[in-house]
Amino acid sequence: MSCGKPHETDCGEVLDKVYAYLDGELTESDVAEIRVHLDECSPCLKEYDLDKAVKHLVAKHCGCDPVPADLRSKVLARIAEVRSELAAD
Repeated sequence: MSCGKPHETDCGEVLDKVYAYLDGELTESDVAEIRVHLDECSPCLKEYDLDKAVKHLVAKHCGCDPVPADLRSKVLARIAEVRSELAAD
């Protein structure tokens, strides 16, 4: 996905890291880079907000149960597939 505007960090790169960003798994440098991008790119900010809401819902309703590794892999694969489809549009 790309908003069509030039950014220091590519939209696809930001969206690939959004869950790691939400989980606090990135370096300070990566966090700052993504924050700058989200501040200037409204399509990525909307995607981030959606991902944040999904993560919050899952945590609220499934937070007590461990997630099977194969389910996590399937969900992440499906997310990547949808992003590819959206990028092709």
